[in-house]
Amino acid sequence: RPKGIDSRVRRKFKGCILMPNVGYGSDKKTRHYLPNGFKKFVVHNAKELEVLMMHNRTYCAEIAHNVSTKKRKEIVERAAQLDVVVTNKLAR
Repeated sequence: RPKGIDSRVRRKFKGCILMPNVGYGSDKKTRHYLPNGFKKFVVHNAKELEVLMMHNRTYCAEIAHNVSTKKRKEIVERAAQLDVVVTNKLAR
């Protein structure tokens, strides 16, 4: 929340960005869901995909940004075997 004494956002000037409010939250049923209907689970290695094996209809995997290209290929191959959706499989 903006707190500056001269802040245009706090003073709600026309044409400025809107202030964050409680009313902008999403429904409890759909909160944390991605547009593809899954919840996101960040994966750092192929072994962490085993957790998603039983929940592959609710959760999808997202490969962490600091995973190397070689390990990414392993994760994507293992996810295909386990029928787990990977959101950023084409990265790098």
